Order: sequence, then C-alpha cells, then structure tokens
Amino acid sequence: SGLKKPLNFTMQKHLKEDDKKVFLETFGCQMNENDSERLLGFLRETGYERTLAPEDSDLIILNTCSIRDKAEQKVYSTLGRFRALKDVNPALLIGVSGCVAQQEGERLMKRAPYVDLVVGTANIHRINALIKEASLNKKGVVATAMSASIEKDEFSRRVQKTPYSAFVSIMRGCNNFCSYCIVPYTRGPEVSRAAAEVLDEIAGLAEKGTKEVTLIGQNVNSYEDAGGVNLTGLIKKAALIEGIERIRFVTSHPKDLSGELIHLFAEVEKLCRHLHLPLQSGSDRVLKAMKRVYTVEEFLKKVEQLRSLYQDMAITTDIIVGFPGETDKDFEETMKVIRAVRFDNIFSFKYSPRPGTAASRLKGHIPREVKSERLKVLQDTQRSITLERSEALVGRTMDVLIEGRSRHDASEVAGRTRTNRVVNFPAPQALRGSIVDVTITGAYQNSLRGVYNERSLLCS
Repeated sequence: SGLKKPLNFTMQKHLKEDDKKVFLETFGCQMNENDSERLLGFLRETGYERTLAPEDSDLIILNTCSIRDKAEQKVYSTLGRFRALKDVNPALLIGVSGCVAQQEGERLMKRAPYVDLVVGTANIHRINALIKEASLNKKGVVATAMSASIEKDEFSRRVQKTPYSAFVSIMRGCNNFCSYCIVPYTRGPEVSRAAAEVLDEIAGLAEKGTKEVTLIGQNVNSYEDAGGVNLTGLIKKAALIEGIERIRFVTSHPKDLSGELIHLFAEVEKLCRHLHLPLQSGSDRVLKAMKRVYTVEEFLKKVEQLRSLYQDMAITTDIIVGFPGETDKDFEETMKVIRAVRFDNIFSFKYSPRPGTAASRLKGHIPREVKSERLKVLQDTQRSITLERSEALVGRTMDVLIEGRSRHDASEVAGRTRTNRVVNFPAPQALRGSIVDVTITGAYQNSLRGVYNERSLLCS
C-alpha cells in the first residue's frame, strides 16, 4: 500500500499544466492486477502517468476486491484517509473500481459521498469517458452495467508491471455459483474472448519482449470461444508464437480439469509445470455445502495422475477454514489431505460471509476464535511442508526467467522457475528478461537461492 506513511497534505505543482497524475492501489487477485494494468493503459492515452504519492495526484483509484469482508473493509478505511486530500484539493477525483464497486454501486457513494466515480468490473475500458463525465457531474458517476459480450477494445490496453511476463485475460465471469463466492455476482456470467483476439494480444506482447504469459480467468478450464477453440487449443496456438517461451494458466476448477489438459503438460514444452487447483475443503460434506460438485476422492485422483506423469509438477491450492457447519472432524479431514498431497504452497483463508451468497444464509457459523485456531494449525503445517519441498530442490539445476532486482539484495536479481518458485542469485542486471540455468544452493520459506551458469543463457 502507498499509505503506510502519514499523508502529506502539501499539494505539489506539476511540472506541466497538462501533466496529470493517477495514484492507483490494487487489492486482490491476479484478475485485479490485470485490471489495474488495463486501467493504467487506458488512462495513459489521455495523459495520465502513475504516481506513488496520493497527495500529488489528480486522480485516485482503488481497484478493489470483495472476496472477503476484511478486504472490503480495508477499502473503506483507505477511502476515509483520502477524504482529507479531497478537502485540500476539491478538483481531485476519487474513484473505486473492481468487485466492491460492482457489488455496492450507488450504496458506495452513499457511504462515501466524496467518491466521484464507481466503475464496475465490465466498464474498465470506459474509464476515460467516465472520468470526463464525473468531472462535470457533481453527483458522481456509477457504471456497473454488465454486458453479455466482450467489446472489441475491452482488453486492448495495458501497462505491465514487468515487460518480461504478462497476464492475459481470456475470459471474464463465472457460472459455478459456489455457495461462498461472490464472483458470479461481481464479474457476471462466463464470457470467452475470441481466440484470434487473445493470440493477437500475445503476439503483440512478444514483439515488445514479453517471454512469459499467464492466461487468466475465474475458471480458465471452461474457456471456449464462438469458433469452438477450447483452452488446450488456445495454449497450443499460443505456443507457436515466436518469442513466447513460457505459458501458464490460472485458475482451474477441479471439476473441469480434463485428461486432455493434464496430458498437455507433456505435449507442449512451453507450458510450465505448475497448476493451481483449489481444493477449498478436504471434507466431502463441506464440499457439498460449498456446491463444489466434486469429491475429495475425485480431486485426489487428478493429483495422483498429475504427479505420476510429471514428478516435477508443482501443485498449489486454496483452502477455506471455518465454513458454516464445519466440525472438528471436517477440519481434520482437510488436514489429512494437506498431509497426503503435500502441496507446494496453499492460499488459506477464514470463511467470510459475503452478501447475497447462499452460504451467508446457512446455519452453524463458526466462532471467530475457532476459525483463527484452525487457520493457524493449517498454515503452520503447510509452512513445514513448503520448506521441506523447497529443501528437496537444493542441488538441482532449473531454468529461471530473470524478472528484475532481488527484493532482498538490490545488487542481485530475482526470477521464477517453471514451477513458479522465486529464486534470488547474483547476476548482472543486464540479464533481465533472460532465461538462464540456475543451480539451487539454498531453500527458504518463500524463496530459493542459487548460482547461475554464465554459459547457460537459454533465451535473451
């Protein structure tokens, strides 16, 4: 967050009269990160440049997540701090985009009347027109209409965090309606982009030096465009694009993980052997209440197939603890799966009731302290597993895409393996964007350490 220090209310003059600054803060998942890149791309067309100083901005946008109550409340507390900036500079525009904007709409402006702009998830490409409208409308502007189709320019702009890897949206929305999840309400029904449009975007990224693309959507496994191209077909076509060396996809629903897709990891060399496969619970009873439409046995069979085919496959997952009605026995069943599968990592959360979802109306909500205790047990166990799996990599040589400076030592570089592990190692900064062989020499909780072979430059 750019708000860890007290705000400086001294408004700084811009170097040019037409020099416009935007402060953008992102909350949430890869979809939100991708949406922020798109927002910045569209805003740049009308002269906005990003600033890390909210007090120096003409426009403030919070790109929000509402998957959990804590994330939503953080948005409102952050907005409250920006209100003082608005008092100092009435010309400042404050906007909220993303899932909280889509969920709350007009209610958000009633709760925070100093907000000028509420932009829903399907209206990001309209940001410049909406800003113009908001600057003329003292009552503010709300744009939360959902479209049943994807407009041609909806995903056409971006400002990447790193030039070497990029998220590429291949669809939006979700049709699953898991009982705890608000995404179908904030992102709408599933709509797939035309394969030709996606491939054109990837080709354009490759021309600019991007080496790795991650195909993203709420449930990428169900991607299928009007011409009948499914996810496996799209990946095969993307792998033919010159300059693209790595392909990833996220997020997968276990029910849609087909044998065809599993075998694609062997067929397409560029497809990285890392799969994020959300389990959510190790109890069949809880999975049924979550409306996940698969059993633990079915999930484990797919994991077993992946691991038997690819010993180097990294598998990560999501777990929710404290779902309504979850008993000690249910939780222990989840822990049994955690210990049996030995995921490379997990993203774990305490259940948070979301407005309008079926789970929010269930009986048997778990006390906060019980959820906290279960989460601690889960995370402590997984931390040990993650470290052990990392330590098993010491001595192995892996190819790493160098993304930039190490966060731990600015004189070193950091990159990712094909299995999505961060590696820090000494190497010239000029090698950013290169893929090199790195021998792993040390393992830590969230990263690896290594040395690279100077004669191993695989791609530059």
